[in-house]
Amino acid sequence: MFPDPPTMIVPLRTDEHGAIRVSGTRVTLDVVIARYHQGYSPEAIHKAFSTVSVNDIYAVISYYLAHRDELDAYLKRRDEEAERIRQEIEANYTPEQKARHERLRRLVEEKRRQQNS
Repeated sequence: MFPDPPTMIVPLRTDEHGAIRVSGTRVTLDVVIARYHQGYSPEAIHKAFSTVSVNDIYAVISYYLAHRDELDAYLKRRDEEAERIRQEIEANYTPEQKARHERLRRLVEEKRRQQNS
Protein backbone atom coordinates (compact mmCIF):
# COMPACT_ATOMS: atom_id res chain seq x y z
CA MET A 1 0.00 0.00 0.00
CA PHE A 2 1.22 3.48 -0.87
CA PRO A 3 1.27 5.94 2.03
CA ASP A 4 0.75 8.76 -0.46
CA PRO A 5 -0.19 7.56 -3.95
CA PRO A 6 1.85 9.32 -6.62
CA THR A 7 0.16 12.03 -8.62
CA MET A 8 0.15 11.49 -12.35
CA ILE A 9 0.37 14.51 -14.61
CA VAL A 10 -1.61 14.14 -17.82
CA PRO A 11 0.56 15.31 -20.71
CA LEU A 12 -2.05 17.50 -22.42
CA ARG A 13 -2.16 21.22 -23.13
CA THR A 14 -4.53 23.51 -24.97
CA ASP A 15 -2.87 25.59 -27.68
CA GLU A 16 -3.68 29.17 -28.65
CA HIS A 17 -6.36 27.97 -31.09
CA GLY A 18 -8.16 25.79 -28.55
CA ALA A 19 -6.80 22.46 -29.80
CA ILE A 20 -5.75 19.95 -27.16
CA ARG A 21 -2.26 18.61 -27.92
CA VAL A 22 0.04 16.12 -26.27
CA SER A 23 2.48 18.29 -24.31
CA GLY A 24 5.72 19.03 -26.07
CA THR A 25 4.42 17.83 -29.45
CA ARG A 26 2.19 18.97 -32.30
CA VAL A 27 0.12 15.75 -32.01
CA THR A 28 -3.50 16.45 -31.15
CA LEU A 29 -5.76 14.57 -28.79
CA ASP A 30 -8.04 14.06 -31.81
CA VAL A 31 -5.40 11.98 -33.61
CA VAL A 32 -4.48 9.83 -30.61
CA ILE A 33 -8.10 9.05 -29.77
CA ALA A 34 -9.05 8.44 -33.43
CA ARG A 35 -6.27 5.85 -33.68
CA TYR A 36 -7.37 4.35 -30.35
CA HIS A 37 -10.95 4.03 -31.69
CA GLN A 38 -9.58 2.41 -34.87
CA GLY A 39 -8.08 -0.32 -32.69
CA TYR A 40 -4.46 0.79 -32.68
CA SER A 41 -2.46 -0.18 -29.61
CA PRO A 42 -0.53 2.53 -27.76
CA GLU A 43 2.65 1.01 -29.21
CA ALA A 44 1.26 1.27 -32.76
CA ILE A 45 0.21 4.88 -32.12
CA HIS A 46 3.75 5.59 -30.90
CA LYS A 47 5.17 4.02 -34.05
CA ALA A 48 3.05 6.42 -36.15
CA PHE A 49 3.81 9.42 -33.91
CA SER A 50 7.25 8.79 -32.46
CA THR A 51 7.42 12.23 -30.83
CA VAL A 52 4.85 10.97 -28.31
CA SER A 53 6.17 8.46 -25.80
CA VAL A 54 4.29 5.24 -25.18
CA ASN A 55 3.83 6.31 -21.55
CA ASP A 56 2.21 9.57 -22.66
CA ILE A 57 -0.10 7.70 -25.06
CA TYR A 58 -1.24 5.40 -22.26
CA ALA A 59 -1.79 8.45 -20.02
CA VAL A 60 -3.81 10.27 -22.71
CA ILE A 61 -6.00 7.22 -23.40
CA SER A 62 -6.50 6.70 -19.67
CA TYR A 63 -7.51 10.34 -19.24
CA TYR A 64 -9.88 10.05 -22.21
CA LEU A 65 -11.56 6.97 -20.72
CA ALA A 66 -11.97 8.74 -17.35
CA HIS A 67 -13.43 11.88 -19.00
CA ARG A 68 -15.13 10.34 -22.02
CA ASP A 69 -18.31 12.46 -22.07
CA GLU A 70 -16.60 15.84 -21.98
CA LEU A 71 -13.84 14.80 -24.39
CA ASP A 72 -16.32 13.22 -26.82
CA ALA A 73 -18.19 16.55 -26.79
CA TYR A 74 -14.89 18.36 -27.49
CA LEU A 75 -14.07 15.96 -30.35
CA LYS A 76 -17.56 16.39 -31.80
CA ARG A 77 -17.18 20.18 -31.75
CA ARG A 78 -13.80 19.85 -33.51
CA ASP A 79 -15.32 17.59 -36.18
CA GLU A 80 -18.19 20.02 -36.74
CA GLU A 81 -15.79 22.96 -37.04
CA ALA A 82 -13.61 21.03 -39.50
CA GLU A 83 -16.67 20.20 -41.60
CA ARG A 84 -17.79 23.85 -41.57
CA ILE A 85 -14.34 25.00 -42.70
CA ARG A 86 -14.20 22.30 -45.40
CA GLN A 87 -17.57 23.38 -46.78
CA GLU A 88 -16.52 27.04 -46.71
CA ILE A 89 -13.34 26.27 -48.64
CA GLU A 90 -15.10 24.03 -51.17
CA ALA A 91 -17.76 26.69 -51.79
CA ASN A 92 -14.99 28.94 -53.15
CA TYR A 93 -13.46 26.34 -55.50
CA THR A 94 -12.96 27.34 -59.11
CA PRO A 95 -14.63 25.10 -61.73
CA GLU A 96 -11.25 23.42 -62.32
CA GLN A 97 -10.79 22.74 -58.61
CA LYS A 98 -14.32 21.32 -58.39
CA ALA A 99 -13.64 18.96 -61.31
CA ARG A 100 -10.31 17.83 -59.81
CA HIS A 101 -11.93 17.32 -56.41
CA GLU A 102 -14.71 15.23 -57.97
CA ARG A 103 -12.17 13.08 -59.86
CA LEU A 104 -10.23 12.45 -56.65
CA ARG A 105 -13.43 11.62 -54.75
CA ARG A 106 -14.38 9.07 -57.44
CA LEU A 107 -10.89 7.51 -57.36
CA VAL A 108 -11.02 7.17 -53.58
CA GLU A 109 -14.48 5.61 -53.74
CA GLU A 110 -13.35 3.16 -56.44
CA LYS A 111 -10.32 2.15 -54.39
CA ARG A 112 -12.53 1.66 -51.32
CA ARG A 113 -14.88 -0.59 -53.33
CA GLN A 114 -11.93 -2.65 -54.60
CA GLN A 115 -10.58 -3.12 -51.09
CA ASN A 116 -14.00 -4.27 -49.84
CA SER A 117 -14.40 -6.81 -52.66
